[in-house]
Amino acid sequence: MHTDAIRSDFRLHDLIRRHLPRLAEHPALVEEGRTWTYAALCDASAALAAHFRSAGLRPGDRLMIVGENCVAQVAALMAASMLDAWSVIVNARLTAAEVDAIEAHCGPRLVFCTSSVSGDARRHAQARGASGHTVAGLAFDCTVANAGAVAEPVFADSAGQVAVLIYTTGTTGQPKGVMLTHRNLAFAAATSSASRSTSERDCVYAALPLSHVFGLTSVVLAALGAGATVRIAARFDVGQVVQAMADGITFFQGVPAMYVRLLAAHDGGVSIHAPQLRFIHCGGAPLDPALKTRVEALFGLPINNGYGMTEASPSICMVPYNQKCDDMTVGYVIPGVEARIVDAMGRAVPQGQVGELQIRGPNVMKGYYKAPALTAEVLSADGWLSTRDLVRQAGDGACYVMGRLKDLIIRSGFNVYPSEVEAALNAHPAVAQSCVVGKAVAGDEQVIAFVELHAGAMADADALQAFVRERLAPYKRPQRIVLVPQLPAAQSGKILKKVVLEMAARL
Repeated sequence: MHTDAIRSDFRLHDLIRRHLPRLAEHPALVEEGRTWTYAALCDASAALAAHFRSAGLRPGDRLMIVGENCVAQVAALMAASMLDAWSVIVNARLTAAEVDAIEAHCGPRLVFCTSSVSGDARRHAQARGASGHTVAGLAFDCTVANAGAVAEPVFADSAGQVAVLIYTTGTTGQPKGVMLTHRNLAFAAATSSASRSTSERDCVYAALPLSHVFGLTSVVLAALGAGATVRIAARFDVGQVVQAMADGITFFQGVPAMYVRLLAAHDGGVSIHAPQLRFIHCGGAPLDPALKTRVEALFGLPINNGYGMTEASPSICMVPYNQKCDDMTVGYVIPGVEARIVDAMGRAVPQGQVGELQIRGPNVMKGYYKAPALTAEVLSADGWLSTRDLVRQAGDGACYVMGRLKDLIIRSGFNVYPSEVEAALNAHPAVAQSCVVGKAVAGDEQVIAFVELHAGAMADADALQAFVRERLAPYKRPQRIVLVPQLPAAQSGKILKKVVLEMAARL
């Protein structure tokens, strides 16, 4: 599907239905050895839609899908689309309190749990008294959460109708739900698949959680929209990934932490053979030069870096397919999206200087659910989304992410971008990953670095200080380097900077 050919009445389930009858018997999803063809996936989704309808789900209602990656989760998403209901995709690995807060905020009529593949989902189902069902070979738990749920308005136009509600991580107070429309997701999925020439000949590995927009759109929806086969895994497991690579997957997309674990396995003697692999991509968190170099050496392929955010469905910038980049660019703003880089007063900055990136286009969210004031803070009346990310753009249009606006550290009047300090630390051979934050002191900020070493590696704070001294200007060097067994991370693998900030505050 070309990005300029998205119909006004498009719905997510059209991604699979459009392949019938030509690819009816072509594998769409493979889960633990069982294959679902495009025809079987479409039929199962329709059967689930009938089940949800009989349980009372109506257009504009919310269907909360609590689970981990599996065929049932994908089919539930498509079934909700068939009914014009919203899918609220929630990672089953969240705590009971976190899931309760999302449920209270979105007010779903039904809660659907992928209990057959996730013990965590089963516990959430049991807490709600959900009963077991099997529909079209899909086993799950489901319950009516709120018989009096108020349906949201339904829009015929795909640009107005919400398809998915995704709650962002790292928020404080009430959870923040990002409303993504069918048009948003269709545009982002089509852009992703077109950028890497995805076709029915491809087999895409999907271990990134579908509750994260990266795994949902850039991996699964992009692949299904192109007629490819998706090998879906409930969780990332190094052994399973290595086997999938040997079996012939052509795409692997992950966050930096996944590549760190693959490299550790390889260094530990695990043979990684990937005869059909043609595309590797990293997103969801900053990629540092040392990790990039090692990954590219292991696979003999350029790692395609990218940049996005949940509010942009998620893609904003991409490195062109198989383009070898020697620096840390996140690529170019995707076609069809406008971008501008501004200062604190909203004025365009000169080319090459750092400013906040703002974008406008078909990928930009409808807004935050039940939060018009929060929406107005980041989304202007004429459609410009403030990313709150600091970006520099080169003369050729290549973008470089310098960090979050709120993460900028101002030390002795100088701007310190955490990504620069992290890149210097991560270049040390003993360092697996790092996270740099600022800590307020009297009239100033200190640069604090938390560092996770490779398993079995030896290094101390003094050695790391000596290492970065040769690579960073004095004002950028950490005042303190703290070694930790493991950096706190979300289920997606993204480092939880809010937790790291709390760690720094306790020092």
